[in-house]
Amino acid sequence: MTPPKTEAGFTLIEVMVSLMIFGMIAAAGVAILSFSVKAQSSTGAKLDDISALTRTMSILSADLAQATNRATRDEAGTSVPAFIGESGSGVTPMLRLVRAGWSNIDGAARSSMQKVAYRVDGGAIQRIAYPMVDGAQPLPPAALLAHVRQAALRYRIAGAWSDRWDGASARPLPDAMELTVQRDDGTLFRQMFLVGTGYVPAPPEGTGPSATPPSGTVPPAQGASGAR
Repeated sequence: MTPPKTEAGFTLIEVMVSLMIFGMIAAAGVAILSFSVKAQSSTGAKLDDISALTRTMSILSADLAQATNRATRDEAGTSVPAFIGESGSGVTPMLRLVRAGWSNIDGAARSSMQKVAYRVDGGAIQRIAYPMVDGAQPLPPAALLAHVRQAALRYRIAGAWSDRWDGASARPLPDAMELTVQRDDGTLFRQMFLVGTGYVPAPPEGTGPSATPPSGTVPPAQGASGAR
C-alpha cells in the first residue's frame, strides 16, 4: 500500500512571521535613510553658513585694508568724510568708506576708487556699492550673511576705542575696527580688522625727506665705497 503524499510549504504563522521581520528591516532602512538625508542637509546648511561668514569677513577685510582718505559727495551733493562708522546695526548705514584698488577688468571709464557701505537689513549683513564716488545712486545691495540679530562696531585710534567715527579728529581713518556679530541662535562672532594698511599720515613740516639739514651738517655721500 502506497503511503499518502504530503504537501511541502509554509504555514500561515511562518508567513506572517516572515512578513513581520521583512517589515521591521524595511522600517529600519527607511529610518536610517531619513536620518542620513537630514544629517546631510544639516551639514550642508552649516557649511554654507560658514562659507558665508568667511566670505563676509574676507570682503570686509579687503574693503577696510584698501580704505583711503578721499572725501565724497552724496546724492544731494553734500560733502561726506572719507570714513564714517556708527556704533552698530541700529543706524543705516552702519559703515561707509571709500576704498582703492577697485579692479577694472573690462577697462571701463571709471575710477579705481569705490564707495561702499554696510548695513543690517532683514536679518542680513548687506554690502552696498556705488558706481561712482560722488553723487551716484547706490547699486542694489548684496546680502553677505544671513541670520544676523545685531552687529556692533568699535574703532581704535591712538590706543583707545571709540563707538563712533566721523572723521572729526586729526586722523581721517582709524587704525583698526572691531566687529561683533550676534546670530539668531545667540552665537557671538568677533573679529578685528586693520584699516587703511597703505595709509601713511603726512609727516610734520620740516621732518620729511626733503627737509633741509641743519647748518653745519654734511649729508652722507651717495654710493660711497668707504674711506680712502
